[in-house]
Parts: sequence; structure tokens; C-alpha cells
Amino acid sequence: MINLISFNRFKISPWRWLLTVCICGLLLVGNSLPAFAVVTQIEEYPGQMLYQSRQSLQDQAGKTWQAIAFKRVHPEGSAIVSLRLISFPGGAELDRTQPLTLTTSLGQTLTAKDISSNISQDTATPANVGEYDIKLALSQLQAEIPLQLTVPTLDGKAVRLSVPAAAIQEWQTLTSP
Repeated sequence: MINLISFNRFKISPWRWLLTVCICGLLLVGNSLPAFAVVTQIEEYPGQMLYQSRQSLQDQAGKTWQAIAFKRVHPEGSAIVSLRLISFPGGAELDRTQPLTLTTSLGQTLTAKDISSNISQDTATPANVGEYDIKLALSQLQAEIPLQLTVPTLDGKAVRLSVPAAAIQEWQTLTSP
């Protein structure tokens, strides 16, 4: 004999109850809320705003890199949109004489000029850090198409970083006024 479970005066078999709970769980997991961009806003000093998006990206060897896309709006209204790529210390040493190459999964190729010399006027930029002007490239990308970044290195072995479509969408929010 199967024991029945009572729920609001209705009697339900344990198997039917379990099936109902599983279906509800799958519906909740399958219909999760969409992810929202995590762009931080910082007032660096009066009149100068910094909007920033941070992502962790993996290269072809499985090593994690930090990617920080940001827009700095100066008091007079001019804006810079750039991408700073950071490998962990002791990792890749970037070749700052070469541009960053952006290649979509559809084969579209764009480049971004190295602007690492703009990072600091006081101290030398570490060899594992590079910064690139991505404003023009971002405007030419379709946000829903994944991207691969090719980072030039001093040893000639380019590093490839996979960028998911969600990260591109988040970066593109920085370019809006």
C-alpha cells in the first residue's frame, strides 16, 4: 500500500509529489533571471568620472587574465575607452610595440592600438600589463558574437583570450553617453 501525502485536503502519491517538486525546480533553474552588467562608477576627482567593468578571461593554456574595460570622462567632456589586460606576475610579458588583435567567431578582425604609456607618468608599467584603445573596435562589434583577443608577447608566442558575448555587451555599455 502506498501512503498518500495530504496537501490542502488533496491526497497525492509520493511519486507524483516528487515529480511535481522536480518539475518546479527545473522551471526555476531553467528560467533564471538574466545577468546584468556590473559596471562600477567612481568619481576620481571633481568632474572626472571613471566607469569600469572587470572580467576574468582564460587564455589557450588555461591561465586566468584580468580584463578591465573602462571609460574615463574628463571634466571638459572628452572620454577615453580602453581595455587593460593583466597576466599574473611571472606570466606573459607583453610586446607593447604591437596592437591587440580582436577576432570574432565569424572571422572579422580588428585591431586596437597599444596605449600602455598612458597608464602612469610616474612609474614604469609592469611587463605583464597592457592597455589598448578599444573605443573604435567596440563600435564595430556585434555584442552577441564571441570574440578572441590575440595579445602580442615579447617571446613571440601570442596569447589568445576568449571573450564571451556577455562581456562584450558589458564593455559596449561603457561607450554609451
